[in-house]
Amino acid sequence: MSSDSEIAFFCLLVKQGSLASTARELNLTPPAVSRRLALLEERLGVRLLNRTTRRISLTSEGEVYFNHAQRILSDIDDMERLVSSSREAPRGLLRVNAPLGFGRSYVGPAISAFTKICPEVDVQLHLTDRPVRLPDEAIDLAIQFGEMPDSRLIAKRLAPNRRLLVASPAYLRIAGTPQHPHDLTQHECLVLRQNSSAYGNWRLSKGERAETVKVHGKLSTNDGEVALNWALDSLGILMRAEWDVAKYLRSGRLVQVLADYETPPADIYAVFPERLNLSAKVTLFVDHLRDYLSSHADGPQVGKAAW
Repeated sequence: MSSDSEIAFFCLLVKQGSLASTARELNLTPPAVSRRLALLEERLGVRLLNRTTRRISLTSEGEVYFNHAQRILSDIDDMERLVSSSREAPRGLLRVNAPLGFGRSYVGPAISAFTKICPEVDVQLHLTDRPVRLPDEAIDLAIQFGEMPDSRLIAKRLAPNRRLLVASPAYLRIAGTPQHPHDLTQHECLVLRQNSSAYGNWRLSKGERAETVKVHGKLSTNDGEVALNWALDSLGILMRAEWDVAKYLRSGRLVQVLADYETPPADIYAVFPERLNLSAKVTLFVDHLRDYLSSHADGPQVGKAAW
C-alpha cells in the first residue's frame, strides 16, 4: 500500500466516522478495513484511532496525522489540476479584484469583451479602494499598481504606468505653476487617502536626488474619481496615475506639473497565487487584459509599442 493511498484511506475513515461506513464506501468488509488501519498504525508505531464497535475518535497522534494528511491531499489535487489545466478549455469561476477607478474604466469593460471570447468562464469583479492581500480565499486574481514585494505571488505586468502631477490650466493661471517640489506646499493639493501609506506625502525625484513633500489642501478623499473631478474643476493639483488622466492631458483640460520630476512607479500588474500559474482561465484573462489595455484609446499613447 503506497503512502498516498494510506493517507487517503485514513482521511476517508476519519470523515466517515466508523469502520462499517468506511467499509461500505470502499466496498470492503469491516474486518478488512480494521486490518488496513492496524497495518498503518503498526508501520508508524503509534495508535491513531480509539475505536469501539459503534464509533471512532482520534488520538493526539491521529489528530496530527489527519491534519497533515488533509494538507498533503489538497496539495496533490492542486498539483494534478495545474498539470492538466494547461490542456483544458477555460471554464469555471474567476474572481477578480481591482482598484475602484481603474476597475470601472478599464477592467469592467475588458471583462465584458472577455465573456464573449470565453463564455464558459463566470467572472466576479470586486472593486475596492485598497488592494487585497493575497492569498485570499475569495480572490483568484488582483489588479494592482506599483511594486510587487511578495515573492510568493506571480506578478505579470499588464501595462506601464506613471504617477503624474496634474492641474487645470485655469487653476495654474490663478495660483501659478510650481517650479520646484517645495513649491507644492504653497498650493492647494488634492489629497487621496488610500491604502495604508501616510496620505499627503508626495515623493519626487530627479536623478540621484529625492525628496518627500508634505502637501496640504482643503479637499481630500478616498475616491480617485472624485479627486480627478476636483482637479478638472480647477480646485488644485493632483497626483494621479497616467491611465486616469491621459485623455484629459490630450484634450488640454489638464496639464502636467513638474514634468521633469519622477514619482514612485505605478506599473499595472495582474497578481495571483503560484497555484494558479497554469490555470487556463487566469492565463487567458491576463493575456486578454494586456491586449485590451494596449489598444485602448483612453490609455497613454507613449511607449505602447514596447509592451
